[in-house]
Amino acid sequence: MKYDFDRRIDRRNTRSYKWDQSEKLFGDKDILPLWVADTDFASPPAVREVIEKRAAIGMYGYSIRHDGYLQAIVDWYRRNHGWAVEPEWIIDSPGVVTSLALAVELFSEPGAAVVIQTPVYYPFYDVIRNNGRTVAMNPLLHQGGRFEMDYGQLEKLFQDGAKLMLLCSPHNPGGRVWSEDELRKLGELCRQYGVTIVSDEIHGDLALPGYTHRPLASLSPELAEITISCLAATKTFNMPGLHTSFIIVSDPAKRRKLDQRFKALSLHMAQHFAQDAVEAAFNHGEDWLEQMKEYVAGNVEFAISYLAEHLPEVKPMRPEGTYLLWVDCRALKLDPAGLKDLMFRKAKVAFTEGSVFGTDGEGWLRINLGCPRSIVEEALEAFCRAANDR
Repeated sequence: MKYDFDRRIDRRNTRSYKWDQSEKLFGDKDILPLWVADTDFASPPAVREVIEKRAAIGMYGYSIRHDGYLQAIVDWYRRNHGWAVEPEWIIDSPGVVTSLALAVELFSEPGAAVVIQTPVYYPFYDVIRNNGRTVAMNPLLHQGGRFEMDYGQLEKLFQDGAKLMLLCSPHNPGGRVWSEDELRKLGELCRQYGVTIVSDEIHGDLALPGYTHRPLASLSPELAEITISCLAATKTFNMPGLHTSFIIVSDPAKRRKLDQRFKALSLHMAQHFAQDAVEAAFNHGEDWLEQMKEYVAGNVEFAISYLAEHLPEVKPMRPEGTYLLWVDCRALKLDPAGLKDLMFRKAKVAFTEGSVFGTDGEGWLRINLGCPRSIVEEALEAFCRAANDR
């Protein structure tokens, strides 16, 4: 490979959210962290170069958004997703979770039901409850070793009055890349019942080889009209610390409402480094991304094979996208506290314990495979040994 994804970069003592909290969160500074979803891969050279160039200016005053940044986004989605986006549809946001929270605030009423498909990324629950709304759960069906949507139960929630849905596409933690047919079926149900969809597609560029992510809003003008697409380059190119994302909204009324709220909260200013980094990533990071996805796919194969050989009672769900592995550990017969004890105290590794994704995630673990294979091997070896020595 042109890029060295095997290289272990020491991130300790860099104020890393992932590497510098092990003692605080897990009780031991030497725990190996494969939990929060950032990767341990150096960002593409073009991103590092443009940040160094911006840093060299030596003054970090207020910045403006420029046309090259917007064009990079437009070109990326045209090339990689077949989606014709207009520059005026793009609204900047500090992060996808911020976008989700503001969408819940603006497009639902206090006390209203907001639909999520569980188990799901845990901030989905927070942005609903913290806005005084009610979580309406549409549990995913575990069929044939992967998640499927339960359209019948979903329609019942819409019939009961839910008018807003948060979609995770691709799905975190299960790694499903929803097919075009699945998305169209979902979209038609939402159109039938007047439901707005807030689609978190932060992992949309991370469909693994053999799978294709389709942005929901790209499928038709009618679906675009009811969709608020929350997107970012940060997960793709390992730069979440830059705190930048964007929303694509083709419907003028929804876009105007969001834009006014961002300005009211003074969240509309351009950040000194972020937009240049996004532009560089989208314009020059494609080769890096393809190789990174190939490497992650290799990590997936390694992890599934390793678990099958050394701890066959646990059952990984093969991901179609993301760098996350969702592992069914219910055969170990441990409650959430027991799984944490197994990880943190006995194995000295940190995966994400599944109940944080909802009650239907109990007994599961999410493993971040976005790291050098030697780290994956070290973590799995320790976990399997600890599980077998119980």
